[in-house]
Amino acid sequence: MRTTGLREYFIQNLRGLARWFQPGLGVKRWFLMVLLGITMLGIGLALFLLEVYRTNSSNNLFLSILFYTSLSFLPRELRILIFAGIGAGLVTYGFLSLNRSLLRPFIRPGHDVLDELTIFRQRERGPRIVAIGGGHGLSTLLRGLKTYTKKLTAIVTVADDGGSSGRLRETFGILPPGDIRNCLAALSNDEQMLTQLFRYRFSGAGGLDGHSFGNLFITALADITGSFESAVAESGKVLSVSGQVLPSTLHDVRLVADMQLPNSLNQVRVEGESRIPKMAGRVRRVWLEPNDAPAFPPTLKEVLSADMIVVGPGSLYTSLLPNLLVKDLLGAISASRAVKVYVCNIATQTGETDVYTCYDHVHALEEHVGGGVFNVILCNDNYEGVLNEGSQFVRADEKTLADTRTRCADLSDENFPWRHDSAKLAATLVEILNEYTGPLD
Repeated sequence: MRTTGLREYFIQNLRGLARWFQPGLGVKRWFLMVLLGITMLGIGLALFLLEVYRTNSSNNLFLSILFYTSLSFLPRELRILIFAGIGAGLVTYGFLSLNRSLLRPFIRPGHDVLDELTIFRQRERGPRIVAIGGGHGLSTLLRGLKTYTKKLTAIVTVADDGGSSGRLRETFGILPPGDIRNCLAALSNDEQMLTQLFRYRFSGAGGLDGHSFGNLFITALADITGSFESAVAESGKVLSVSGQVLPSTLHDVRLVADMQLPNSLNQVRVEGESRIPKMAGRVRRVWLEPNDAPAFPPTLKEVLSADMIVVGPGSLYTSLLPNLLVKDLLGAISASRAVKVYVCNIATQTGETDVYTCYDHVHALEEHVGGGVFNVILCNDNYEGVLNEGSQFVRADEKTLADTRTRCADLSDENFPWRHDSAKLAATLVEILNEYTGPLD
């Protein structure tokens, strides 16, 4: 039994050692360089001992010590194997132990150095994915995609005028940081204490009531750095995010909607992103004021160089369209050679998409931005579970299924069936990308 256990332990360690030499880790070249350096040191030491041997050939004690320490009483081939084996073992053990010691402060508890390195290299070579939207839907998407790639860019709307973001926008004249804060938290490599602090919302009496710490942090950084985009970049460094978060535009834009009143042919104009869902009626058209706001140049660069562009999930009229209505950004999306996917919501949203099917979502989207933008329409086909009051599942109806771009999959979260499951959604999107482009190395 003891012999079997030792053999299994030895085999397991050999397999672990072999994994260090798998392609793509970027370790072999440095290991060989270290080995070459040690070899040169060994040659130098051998020459030194040879010189000492020649100058002390009459010293019997020295010759006796050298005879036994060099195992001269054994055949030469056996001595070569013994010393080479001991040397390789010591170098390997020292190399692995040194790496563990140096990297221990940066490795999550319970995770192996090699596993972390493998994951890091895979994500470093991952596809360039641009996700467009806002709210919790975009955060869910990013949380799943960051496990596949570090080349991840979230593009968010700056039309938000409600809650903490709206108050900061009105008081300080800053662009609304709410959606950006959520995306930074979702992209963080360590969604623990610091990320929870970023999401913390003050409660109670006083001027801080309702404000998010992350919103205040970004506002303070904008004042310190002198620009909103610099504040977002510095916040990403603090949270150690995988990827980046960019605004669709740096201009102060407002979302305006024409809404048809219930049981009436009359329409009413509603100004402000936060007021649209609260207004009883059906959204007919939305637009930005001013409607000629230029896109943020780094945003256009990321869109044009992307392998995949994902729009959604998120509120159709108040999260997705405010981004796509930036004309330069829409033009870049249309011109990009990336695979373009629209991710339809799982459940309807009261005040925005009541009784909408998948087809209604796509139709409303293409009424505003034109047809032929998307290569794939991704819909959920798992309708099990209980939704919030007033919501219903967004179903893939006959018109949707007749569209050759439609792709259906189980995307819902088992615990919160009105939301997307981040892992399921990300895996499906990567599968779609591989179908179009083949696996990216």
